[in-house]
Amino acid sequence: MSERKSADTIRALRAKHPEMRARDFARIHGIAEAELVASQIGHDGTRALAPDLERLLNGLMGVGEIMALTRNESCVSEKIGRVERVEITPHAAMTLGADIDLRIFPRQWRFGFATTRQDNEGRTHRSLQFFDGQGNAVHKVHSRPGTEVPAWDALVAALTLDEQSDTIAIEPEAVAAPAPQGVADAEELRRRWRAMTDTHQLFGLLRELKLTRLAALDALGPDIAWELDHSAVAGLFEAAAERQVKLMAFVSNKGCTQIHGGTVRKIQMMGPWLNVLDPGFHMHLRLDQVARVWAVRKPTRDGELTSVEVFDAQGEPIIQLFGQRGSGQPEPAEWRTLAESLPALALTRSA
Repeated sequence: MSERKSADTIRALRAKHPEMRARDFARIHGIAEAELVASQIGHDGTRALAPDLERLLNGLMGVGEIMALTRNESCVSEKIGRVERVEITPHAAMTLGADIDLRIFPRQWRFGFATTRQDNEGRTHRSLQFFDGQGNAVHKVHSRPGTEVPAWDALVAALTLDEQSDTIAIEPEAVAAPAPQGVADAEELRRRWRAMTDTHQLFGLLRELKLTRLAALDALGPDIAWELDHSAVAGLFEAAAERQVKLMAFVSNKGCTQIHGGTVRKIQMMGPWLNVLDPGFHMHLRLDQVARVWAVRKPTRDGELTSVEVFDAQGEPIIQLFGQRGSGQPEPAEWRTLAESLPALALTRSA
């Protein structure tokens, strides 16, 4: 492993490339994004924060309009609105509301920072940024014109750590034992899958059977899960926009899942990026990093639900999509029709 760069070195490199996106700069220079942000402490108003989720989320309810950003390697979700309601348990936290809908896993929140910068037109941009132990971003909050700045500043003050250091200790990535890629008993998997009454039971099922999600999808059979052509991703968003089908888009990393519920309207391609550019929701999805796409049927007490699930080359989920529905209601017919109309993967088999 190469020696970590000092904060002075990082700042000097950054000064040469101030306009480069932070994530791209960190990757090019072999550092974690959290190290880049930390290097500015004591130099431009950046502060180290405690990743205290209870204080953070309750405080955000008082700051008015924000932009919440959650991303993984291939997809960025940006939601504009207010934090309306918060629920916190020892193992997870949620924000629930019409605009900002998050599922948060506190064990992954290791580093926090507040940043303030001015652009070339003199406008002030404020952000709260949180990272996991490896320095990867799990969630960011950006101020908006409708943000209550005094409440924002009070929240930052409440979260500011006594010790402010421009160097952080990045933790090595935990090496998990490889999960079996095949299924020993496909019929047992199918039986237990069909016995589910809630989509959240899937996580326990895969854990008990020691399966990756993709290994399970490969084994379930086409009456439950069928692989789609890569073009299905763009086709889904274009059809949903044209027909105004309400959907739910889940974008996740290890520490946070951000959910958009509702319609999408403006779909625009920019190079490899598929972009949703709506007033309260921006999404940026790299189609060139899509490796596999699946349509999946999951049984619930409210009837069968159909999802479209997109994975990268490492088998990590990029985005999951469902039809939007109310609690206790069945899946909307227009969503199911859309999902079932997407092109299946054409498998070419040698004779």
